[in-house]
Amino acid sequence: MELHQLEMLRELGELGSVKAVAETLSVTPSAVSQQLASLQKNVDAPLTRKEGRNLVLTEAGQVLADAGATVVSAMADARAAIGGYRETRNGIVTVSGFHSAGQALFAPLLRILAGADSPSVRLSDEDVAQQDFPSLTARYDLVLAHRLDHSPPWPEGKVTVLPLAREPLDVALAAGHPLAALDALTPLDVADHDWVTSRGGYSPADVLAAVGAVSSKPPTVVHRINDYSTVAALVATGSVLGLLPRYTASPALSPGVTLRPLRGISTHRRIDILARPESLKRRSVLLVIDALHEAMAELVS
Repeated sequence: MELHQLEMLRELGELGSVKAVAETLSVTPSAVSQQLASLQKNVDAPLTRKEGRNLVLTEAGQVLADAGATVVSAMADARAAIGGYRETRNGIVTVSGFHSAGQALFAPLLRILAGADSPSVRLSDEDVAQQDFPSLTARYDLVLAHRLDHSPPWPEGKVTVLPLAREPLDVALAAGHPLAALDALTPLDVADHDWVTSRGGYSPADVLAAVGAVSSKPPTVVHRINDYSTVAALVATGSVLGLLPRYTASPALSPGVTLRPLRGISTHRRIDILARPESLKRRSVLLVIDALHEAMAELVS
């Protein structure tokens, strides 16, 4: 039995005719009759009987109608509760971010949402390969994810994608490095140097592979490090070059490290917010999304 069938049975007991039920529920009399007949198939005892030209409830029908009224009332309470849950501004919102996004955005996000009527944010760092970001939406309301411009898009239909920024990866050099005198670099400029880069499947390693392809010189990778603070520290020694994102790696940089744009290949990555569609129905989640955009705009400006 279904909720709308119980509603029709209840209204029949109150109103006394199929026509009145149809008018009240804005459906046709035949639709009411069909649903009552379908409900009857699931119950052994007769639910209705003819009384003159009207269809009225039997004793069993009245018992079921009364029980149905309780169910209808409980469902109304449930809808009201979920409505309040969706509309509340200060609900708990879980957010995951890859490491550089967390370093750059998490603290500004908390400052923006410091008001008493703001969402309560729970933050986690999840630095995974690109293909693993969508599955994190099962554990978090919002997932900060990245992918290179030319890499496969996020799977359609499984997650909602909200673009946050498009960020270039720059060459990181020691401030005193000879290449730091140039305003921009090409793959040929950097091909013969030693490198620190990420593990495979992450943006820096993918960009460095493109450097090798364009220069026809496989890069010499000395260190495989995913943490940008460690990458910056190694670059500052002057022994290696690195690739760091222009905006989100800024908290990891020291005065001894400078960034230079890399020309001649695609170096941009997209930073997106991934979420399941149902998460975006909550007012608190939408407020966190607005705050993330504000925090990113401060970094990019």
